[in-house]
Amino acid sequence: MRTAIFPGTFDPFTKGHADIVSRGLEMFDKIIIAIGVNEQKVPYQSLDDRIAAIRKVYAGEKRIDVCTYNCLTTDLARQYGAEFILRGVRDIKDFEYERNIADINHQLTGIETVVLFSRPQLAAISSSLVRELQHFGKDITEFLPE
Repeated sequence: MRTAIFPGTFDPFTKGHADIVSRGLEMFDKIIIAIGVNEQKVPYQSLDDRIAAIRKVYAGEKRIDVCTYNCLTTDLARQYGAEFILRGVRDIKDFEYERNIADINHQLTGIETVVLFSRPQLAAISSSLVRELQHFGKDITEFLPE
């Protein structure tokens, strides 16, 4: 069974994230959507709200699990027996950041990172942009999975 961890804060989980998961399901038998808990970040949505929102999107999809973690992603991958880390990148800045992490993860553990590029129509969507729009009372539903 080919299992991948898809890590992030997912604050909120956007259409861009959902697209990466959907495309990842074409490659992997199982994807663990792993919500990272970072005490240095103050999330906009509570952890429980993020878990509930993601579980709602994937209700009935047996190949998706949702968990939280506060350890290294590679340690979480080992706990789940995952051989891959799934990541999405929107632009060159994301790519450079993910490349460095992927190189270190592979050097330390042998875990491969699979990077999927955002579809052009979703590349501008970021959780931070959606949070800002929400903060100012704008309707964000077009950026979130149904």
